Amino acid sequence: MDQVQFLKVQVLPDGRVDRVNAARFLGKAPKTLAEWHRLGIGPRSLLVGGRRFYHLTELQSFVNGGRTAVQTS
Repeated sequence: MDQVQFLKVQVLPDGRVDRVNAARFLGKAPKTLAEWHRLGIGPRSLLVGGRRFYHLTELQSFVNGGRTAVQTS
């Protein structure tokens, strides 16, 4: 039987999440997302003030479709 797991993910008012919360949402380690960014794979992200952020909608799309995006920043 499948179980639903509820996660606490902090989402900013504009829909962004930091790398730690994005990793929690995806069930991965933050270092995995850093490596994906280095390789140019994974969900799209943006750099703001030296920190990497992900839009929650991008993460949901990545989970649902397994879509990857080339990182440009």
